[in-house]
Amino acid sequence: MLDRYWFGDVDRISPEAPVPVVSVNRSEARMGGAGNVALNINSLGGRCTLVGIAGDDGAGVELESIAKQADIPTNLIVDAEMPTSIKQRVISRNQQLIRADFEGVPAAASIEQLASITAGLLNQHDVLILSDYGKGALRQVENLIEMAVERKMPVMVDPKGVDFSRYAGASLITPNLKELENAVGQISDDDDLAAKSSSVLTRYHLGGLLVTLSERGMKLFEQGKSPLHSPARAREVYDVSGAGDTVIAIMAMCKGAAVSSADSLRIANSAAGVVVSKLGTASATMTELSEAMKRDMKQ
Repeated sequence: MLDRYWFGDVDRISPEAPVPVVSVNRSEARMGGAGNVALNINSLGGRCTLVGIAGDDGAGVELESIAKQADIPTNLIVDAEMPTSIKQRVISRNQQLIRADFEGVPAAASIEQLASITAGLLNQHDVLILSDYGKGALRQVENLIEMAVERKMPVMVDPKGVDFSRYAGASLITPNLKELENAVGQISDDDDLAAKSSSVLTRYHLGGLLVTLSERGMKLFEQGKSPLHSPARAREVYDVSGAGDTVIAIMAMCKGAAVSSADSLRIANSAAGVVVSKLGTASATMTELSEAMKRDMKQ
């Protein structure tokens, strides 16, 4: 997924319609979706391989170029039947005015090729991250999870949609509260959250469920363990887009390094605090994370 940004100033309203006219003076392109997960891993000293599907177009070439500049190995499948997924944002004075999405559905052959490439890469890696944005690349996510589970490899999933049964057997899924409610119904309070999270863990044989709760921080539910809560710290929030990518990147890196669940949760919470203070899709550096963790420990 390619995240494009147009930045400019607004000093008049269009005579054609009651909308602002933006005089664009700067543009940026960043990797979004699973690409942003890879950027977060890379910026914190980890190594990963990015697998995905892109269109046979300039945006796909641009994605490859960005990944190469970041020194991230890629296996992008080129699908001539769909455009590369693009989120085009127009921003003025640090406020998003509008977003336009360009996307299509991958062909069945591309889905099969993605599974084949992933299978060939599993033995070279410690953790499999499946970043589901509902764009079609993970239509057969069950097969990918099964391949990893057979190799006793941890599987981390950032889920999408109302059917969490698709992620059965995963080591961890990381929905935000709204995504969890879409799957299990409205959650009334902390006791209800705990009960419904426990039910999801049992029903779908999940190792863990990490729920991001916005201003209330994060809660981690694991099979046979007491829930862990990491409260939100005082910070200025500019943009929450991409925070979920940072959380799952940190949790996967910690899993691969055998870091405890409690420490993993604290690190992920601090890292999320770094990226929400930035505009747009972003990642955290090791220096930023270290400084954030020191601040958070004092609060």
